[in-house]
Amino acid sequence: MKQFQIQMLNPQGYCGGVLRAIDIAKKTRFKHPNEKITILGNLVHNHYVQEALKYHNIETVDVKNKSRWDLLDDIQDGIVIFTAHGISEDVKKKAIEKNLTIVDATCPFVSQTQKIVNEYINKGYVIFYIGKKNHPEAEGIYFNRHQVYLIEKEQDIPKVDLPVFVTNQTTMSILDIKDLFDCIHELYPEAIFHDEICNATRIRQQAILNLKDTGIDVLIVVGDPSSNNTSQLANIGKIAGIPQIIKAQSVDDIDIDSIADHAHIAITSGASTPMYLTNMIYEYLKNPDKKEKIRIENIL
Repeated sequence: MKQFQIQMLNPQGYCGGVLRAIDIAKKTRFKHPNEKITILGNLVHNHYVQEALKYHNIETVDVKNKSRWDLLDDIQDGIVIFTAHGISEDVKKKAIEKNLTIVDATCPFVSQTQKIVNEYINKGYVIFYIGKKNHPEAEGIYFNRHQVYLIEKEQDIPKVDLPVFVTNQTTMSILDIKDLFDCIHELYPEAIFHDEICNATRIRQQAILNLKDTGIDVLIVVGDPSSNNTSQLANIGKIAGIPQIIKAQSVDDIDIDSIADHAHIAITSGASTPMYLTNMIYEYLKNPDKKEKIRIENIL
């Protein structure tokens, strides 16, 4: 039987915003046991959380690269829950016009970014928003707003004559944000910068950077491939020089044979990854002869 040295990086489990969103969804079902409840997009970016919500009779409407505005056409009645990623004012107004009962599970850190962006738009600034196209958090900022420019790479930085305010999606890479901030500062030295990477993202990324030259052979990143903060953790692992990066949604994605015997393994997880799934991987690595079956009812 293979044996490994295993290190669990901190923090693990849901961040505060994800925990809050899941709690809101569960309480909504408890308060309205017979109502139709639909989540507009994935409540958080994790397939197993979506399945667990379905287990509680809470449906999710989500189609890749389809905007929240368009997804709302598929919800005709009942309660609609807005996800942790936030929502644009236009989508919120559309839901009200459809006479839907609204429950808003937006992460407070995302709400803070939206508030700051609105303040600077009202002051006459254009917004350079660093984020991912079609990501729901970014969409909540740039949707139907000509004052907001989405910046994914240096080539996206536009030429404008108005004062510039720069901010970002909360789940971006701390290294990528620094590089783009530097590029924008060279072109717009008078621009105002506001780094909005949340603490849950920042601390997880820094923990991986701290592994550089510590003898870690393998980094296992537990999380959904649709989760931006999870993807960034894997990218940071490569920058930290860790030889083998394994991305896993659950214990079923772990191939023991691909890991060298006595390897020194570090385990991290995205902020929307259930601790239940991470613990299963940890226990499996400790005892590869024993592999538990995932039980959806244990996810939430």
